[in-house]
Amino acid sequence: MRLFMEKKVLFLAIILGLAFNFAHSQDKPVRGIIDDSVLRASARDSWLTANPASVLANPPAMYNLDGGGRVHLRTEASRDEFMVIFARELTAGFVSSAAPGSNTGRFPGWAQGSWILTRRRDTGEATRIRVFLRSDPYVYVQFRPFTAERCQMDVVLYDAYLVRSLPLPVPFERLYTLPLNEVLNFAGNGFPHRYFNPNPDDYRSQRQFIANVRERLPQLRFADDGAIDHTGRFVFIETGLEQQGQPGLNCSGFTKWLIDGLLRPVTGERLAIAPLKAPFGNRGSSYTAIWEELRDPFFGLDWIRNLASQTWTTLRSPAFGSLGEIEVRRQPFSQMVLRGRNITSIHSYPGFLDNAGYGIEGILPLLYTLAIDEPNRFYLAAINTELGPGNPNPRGGPRMRQYFHVLALIPYFNEQGVFQVTVFESAEETSISAVRNRYPHQERMVNGELRVVPNGHYINLVRIPVETAFNP
Repeated sequence: MRLFMEKKVLFLAIILGLAFNFAHSQDKPVRGIIDDSVLRASARDSWLTANPASVLANPPAMYNLDGGGRVHLRTEASRDEFMVIFARELTAGFVSSAAPGSNTGRFPGWAQGSWILTRRRDTGEATRIRVFLRSDPYVYVQFRPFTAERCQMDVVLYDAYLVRSLPLPVPFERLYTLPLNEVLNFAGNGFPHRYFNPNPDDYRSQRQFIANVRERLPQLRFADDGAIDHTGRFVFIETGLEQQGQPGLNCSGFTKWLIDGLLRPVTGERLAIAPLKAPFGNRGSSYTAIWEELRDPFFGLDWIRNLASQTWTTLRSPAFGSLGEIEVRRQPFSQMVLRGRNITSIHSYPGFLDNAGYGIEGILPLLYTLAIDEPNRFYLAAINTELGPGNPNPRGGPRMRQYFHVLALIPYFNEQGVFQVTVFESAEETSISAVRNRYPHQERMVNGELRVVPNGHYINLVRIPVETAFNP
């Protein structure tokens, strides 16, 4: 094959057991979330500001909101902290056995509109408020104390801070009783509304494309260095020789199969292999140039860039086939929470880096923002890291960056507005969780402190326009 600190509190226990994909959301636009400020005001003295022992002694209670919907008020405690949870009820669409419009009796703490105050058990000091603007445990706004007259706001998507420490001109405790929309108004343009109000209709093409690919996957198998050439023969990418026995596709051959499926309905032809191996754009240096023949370190990067350029040139125009048009180089966030087995750390995230792409730890929130900002796109990705002495590679030589795997990532929102990512690689469908788990974070001592740090793997993305016609 040619391709080579924030403390962890009990809140995490609520979300860690959840699968990434949720079935059937019926969320409202953020401005339409039913207000529960009157309930919070009535509970202020006995639930939000009373001493910890008194609050923890309160029995759970159920309330009906004037605007509709139910709230389950309860506490959850860890050794050092406790939470006061105004948990909204999941809509009927989340529970397959529930009839439309019926009560589900499910109050997980992350249903849209849920409001959570976290306090210290020893002093009662409040440390943060989280509000879930969508029925997704990984998408929320967070508020923290700052000064006597101000608090700070964070906007978090899948552990990435889209907004971090934005000052708001309101005392933290005033948030206990303010309507949510009034609080968000204090942020003005600092609150990115668009990331909380996706339109499921914008992703029909992605959903159809995914269905088309899934229908044909059973016809495929994996084969090292395998691809289909422009004549329809199963060949080896490196030599061009025809495969014998049971032919198949490797990761790069499979991405070509996907692109051929988009282009053949238009051109009637498959792409030739040789042009896809040609260097594309700036990459590497004089140091890496002497190793191109032996190591071919940029094969995966050149491959996906050529595929993307051919796709845009054919389906749109040559003007869309340049590197500046096809390559993703956005910088949507600069900090992330990295989670280890026992600790979490807030880590700076530099965004796009030349000759590398993005740290793979940020791929999920990056895809979320791309799904919102660039509907009707999917992405070919090339994963890379430094290989060499201490991190061996099969071709020898010094330590250098090597692109060793390519795959397709399709971020979208389903018919109910739930964010999902479909992953196709090496002639099969896998998952974004499987991709991330291959490159786990590491726990290391940094300046005498145990920290969670990235694993050194990066991912480069190129855009592909989504078409519903598919015939590879």
